[in-house]
Amino acid sequence: MKELFQTLGAKLFTELKSGEELGLFLSAEQTDYVRFNQSRVRQSTFVDQKVMTMTFQSPSRKVVFDLTLSGVYDIDFAQSLSLLERAREEVKVLPQDDFVSPMKNAGNSHQEHKSELPTVNQAIEEICRAADHVDLAGFLALGLTVRASLNHLGQNHWFSTESFFFDYSLYTKNSNGENKAAKGTYAGTDWDSKSLAENIRESVHWIELLKKPTQSVPRGSYRVYMAPAAVADLVGMLNWGGLSLNSYKNGSSPLNQLIEKERFFHPAITVEENFGLGLSPRFNSLGEVSPEKLKLIENGQLQNLLVSSRSAQEYSVSTNFADKRESCRSMNMLPGTGTLSFPSTQALDRLGTGLYLGNLHYLNWSDLKTARITGMTRFACFWVEKGQVVGPIQDLRFDESLYRCLGSEVEALTDESFVAPEVDTYYQRSLGGKKAPGLLLKDFTFTL
Repeated sequence: MKELFQTLGAKLFTELKSGEELGLFLSAEQTDYVRFNQSRVRQSTFVDQKVMTMTFQSPSRKVVFDLTLSGVYDIDFAQSLSLLERAREEVKVLPQDDFVSPMKNAGNSHQEHKSELPTVNQAIEEICRAADHVDLAGFLALGLTVRASLNHLGQNHWFSTESFFFDYSLYTKNSNGENKAAKGTYAGTDWDSKSLAENIRESVHWIELLKKPTQSVPRGSYRVYMAPAAVADLVGMLNWGGLSLNSYKNGSSPLNQLIEKERFFHPAITVEENFGLGLSPRFNSLGEVSPEKLKLIENGQLQNLLVSSRSAQEYSVSTNFADKRESCRSMNMLPGTGTLSFPSTQALDRLGTGLYLGNLHYLNWSDLKTARITGMTRFACFWVEKGQVVGPIQDLRFDESLYRCLGSEVEALTDESFVAPEVDTYYQRSLGGKKAPGLLLKDFTFTL
């Protein structure tokens, strides 16, 4: 794969004419995908795909094409050359774009993360054995993922990783005869049979609690503990324009008041982009290399926005080489410290009486100006009294401002964080993820 990509690049770059620029980005995978239902395999397939993105620039104009590579050099070169010729023709009729950034040589890098992965048959056997006594539905992805970047100026980046994720749910009926489910994720680079079994056992623990009678909780405000998976969903909303310089400049940022220092988050809240987590390569789709660590929000105050080269050109500011969406690719929300922290094993005791939220879903902005988010509870969510689970709750809808749930209502965070990897597989397997702690809130409002 590497030889094919670099040979194609070297040959295509010799075809360029004066004033033309060409960058190539490879997004590839060799992945086994397996779907489970009722703890048995229902679908299994292997995906080997290599998609090359060609970015062609002629002064102040740009054309981008995607090409699925066959793996046969002669075929792939002929198609690439045809697209190059097409780009030359299309760029002639495009209007001038003053914010196209000239390509640069962002250097060279090479990372290959080898891992201890089982064969797909071994993984299937271990999952079925660990879940033979429960009703499990899940999705396994196992294999190699690659990102790479070249340009005509000599830039050359390569990132490959062998990893896996098993995203699953366990199902049961409670004493009311209602369907209930608990969600789990086992992911990493080195597969461990004991860790897989323990992960499923932990989800089984929640299933036993879900068998209790459903508790009807009226709308209103409650003391709440959000598990790390729920917190990851919550802070993930910051990627919906909240940390983007372009969104701020065009008036669509939900964090406008935070950026302009009119409002703040709680001093315990610190969010950074940290490529040291190994979830994603540091280089973006243009091959530009981002800082290994960048503080975005520190002690409740905004420190940096994500700035792409295009935004830097448009607004005459410095870039930190964010991707074109200006979203955080490797988000890390730091755990609590000192008196603002507690062990995750004490979550129920610290909550006392209130709602334990294991997962959230259907999140969206309800009011950008005040950073209000609406969403619903999902999966393992419980009513708790005096540190003891009384029973699962019916789904509730909430509508809250980040200035409350990451600000005034924060009581403490767990003293450790947990990784929530990206499990999207639309078109291709995603890289990246979020690391987040659990979060204890004094007051959280449910509207329905």
